[in-house]
Amino acid sequence: MVDHIPHDDAVPARLRAAVYRPSKLGHVVLRTSRFQETRDWYLTVLSAEVAFENDDVAFLRYDDEHHRIGIINARDASPLDKSSAGVEHVSFTFEKLDELLGTYLRLKSLGIVPFWPIIHGPTVSLYYRDPNGVKVELQYDVLRTAEAVDAFFAAGNYLENFMGVIFDPDDMVRRFESGEPLGSLTKRPPLPPGLGPWDMHRP
Repeated sequence: MVDHIPHDDAVPARLRAAVYRPSKLGHVVLRTSRFQETRDWYLTVLSAEVAFENDDVAFLRYDDEHHRIGIINARDASPLDKSSAGVEHVSFTFEKLDELLGTYLRLKSLGIVPFWPIIHGPTVSLYYRDPNGVKVELQYDVLRTAEAVDAFFAAGNYLENFMGVIFDPDDMVRRFESGEPLGSLTKRPPLPPGLGPWDMHRP
């Protein structure tokens, strides 16, 4: 018999209805008929490891969470319908820009390339598609605090351009290796003449 171990040292005598916020986003679970391919893709892209797996499920982790990605072997799952309502994409953040760019180079060498590289403003982002067509964003936070992002919005930057500006990852790699300052590398440029925010979108 396993004893229940409470997470908090002090357990309140009575519970009450109240407003609480989650402490974090725990994990994402995917259903797929391409089980092995999907498992291997996330292991590769996130440099993850298997926490548990059998023929029906795989739980993957890359940090101190017990699992960040769950994959269910749904053999009768239908292909993704891009026109259906649902989750648009999932996102994973790298602490440093060189980690994002180094991951880009590693994945590119394996034939995994982003379909949409964009500087949103608050982030530098690379969007990929997993074997099922699910969009996966790998990003670097340019603005490091909620206050900095709030100030970016308050300055009207998203009223002007809510999408961002497409960039060339190979060019950013070259500029990074040449020693260009981080602020210059990650600063969102203006929209090209004659183009609007939706011209920057890659569905």
